[in-house]
Amino acid sequence: MIEKIENIKKDITEYGKQIIDSESLESFRLKYLSRKGLLNDLFEDFKNVDKTQKGAVGKALNELKSIAQTLFDEKYEQIQNTKSKSENFIDNTLPGRTFNIGSKHLISQALEDITNIFKSIGFKVADGYEIEDEYHNFDALNTPDYHPSRDMQDTFYLKSDGKDKCYLLRTQTSPAQVHIMKSQKPPLRVVIPGKCYRNEAISARSLSMFHQVEGLYVDKDVTFRELKGTLDFFAKEFFGKDLKTRLRPSYFPFTEPSAEMDVECYLCKGKGCRICKYTGWLEILGCGMVDPNVFENVGYDPEEFTGFAFGMGIERTLMIRHGVPDIRMFYENDIRFLKQF
Repeated sequence: MIEKIENIKKDITEYGKQIIDSESLESFRLKYLSRKGLLNDLFEDFKNVDKTQKGAVGKALNELKSIAQTLFDEKYEQIQNTKSKSENFIDNTLPGRTFNIGSKHLISQALEDITNIFKSIGFKVADGYEIEDEYHNFDALNTPDYHPSRDMQDTFYLKSDGKDKCYLLRTQTSPAQVHIMKSQKPPLRVVIPGKCYRNEAISARSLSMFHQVEGLYVDKDVTFRELKGTLDFFAKEFFGKDLKTRLRPSYFPFTEPSAEMDVECYLCKGKGCRICKYTGWLEILGCGMVDPNVFENVGYDPEEFTGFAFGMGIERTLMIRHGVPDIRMFYENDIRFLKQF
């Protein structure tokens, strides 16, 4: 038994030289100090040692255990100190840490791009109110009482002030035109970006809150040709120089004549696909010459002044520009999506 203990003592001394990390230290513990280790087996065998030898064997066993435990504790402390130093080590040759300061949302970028395009040709940027009354949102824009857009299922109405006015969340940026024309005399040339609200079901192509950019130009002898030239310039600046555009006759209560502007489908290049419903074209905005009734409502002489107006939905315009299949993606705050722009 004494000889066996001496052999294990030599093994422990040799094994100690091989302990350099946590893994080798754990292997040492399992082999010698665990409940199934060699030292535990020796103490079990000690029960069967002859009484005349128990004193010497017991002393040798305790000495062996002390040597193994002391070696384990020393190696453990060395490894921990080495680990602590490595964690606090600073490698000055490494590049410094970078901090992501964020970026502008895709819609904010688009609003800036669009307004800058129009500013480059003489338009000023104006603002409007998100809460409007029925007069500015509908009546002044030549929208009659029976028009379907004034129904509860299409418009978010607010509580009235107890008088004649009924307030609502604006359904378009066009009411800002009325405020501007009432406060300024022609000539005027403005674009009005902002949020709009409509009581619509949420789907891949529609939201109850969206962004628009409204444009208005009023002066003497403004023609439809100027409207077409202005919008064609915008489309080529925003979508690309090679883009084809077209105007289609349409109807809006506050413009006459009215039109909708289409651009060539970005996906099929005009050949026809599912996105453009096999027409080869995608609608981006509505426009037209300002109706004389609107001029009369704001105190302009329709015999002296003419003008044009246009309005575009930002989200749908961006869907066309970037090939985004679902309008809801703009508001999901998915970093993977937003980082692409």
